[in-house]
Amino acid sequence: MKKEYLEAGKIVTTHGIRGEVKIMPYCDSAELLCEFERLFIGKNKDEVYIERSRPFKNMVIAKIEGVDTPEAAEKLRNKLLYMHRDDLELDEDTYFISDLIGLEVRDADSGFVYGAITDVLETGANDVYVIKGNREYLVPAIADVVVSTDIDGGLMTIRPLDGLFD
Repeated sequence: MKKEYLEAGKIVTTHGIRGEVKIMPYCDSAELLCEFERLFIGKNKDEVYIERSRPFKNMVIAKIEGVDTPEAAEKLRNKLLYMHRDDLELDEDTYFISDLIGLEVRDADSGFVYGAITDVLETGANDVYVIKGNREYLVPAIADVVVSTDIDGGLMTIRPLDGLFD
């Protein structure tokens, strides 16, 4: 099931005297998080607007509208920030990790069910899907292996390369 809100990062501390906060991004990069003018905060997903933001050493320094003092910023420490799924456009054949977790993985030829995706490892060259069933499988997220991905249907079909699971 697709989540409406996706974790974008966590406010880890305050920054400066103007109410700015330092955010640890959970998305692909600090730069990507800086593109958002609207985020949602806390368990209730209250809407907040970002007046300005900038990357800083793999983090984001952000000024949230209405947060003008270090004391106000301090109250936001350890709060999670979320982005709305509709605020981010993905390229074709690109998926949110949260949508992949839980997908059943089936062999394209035999119909054998390997298990379900439990994690996605970001290795740099390509992602690797961790699939748990009778045993744990590591599957490279490459076009030669992944035949189809049906998020709505909860299914990924793969054709393992020779020797992949030996």
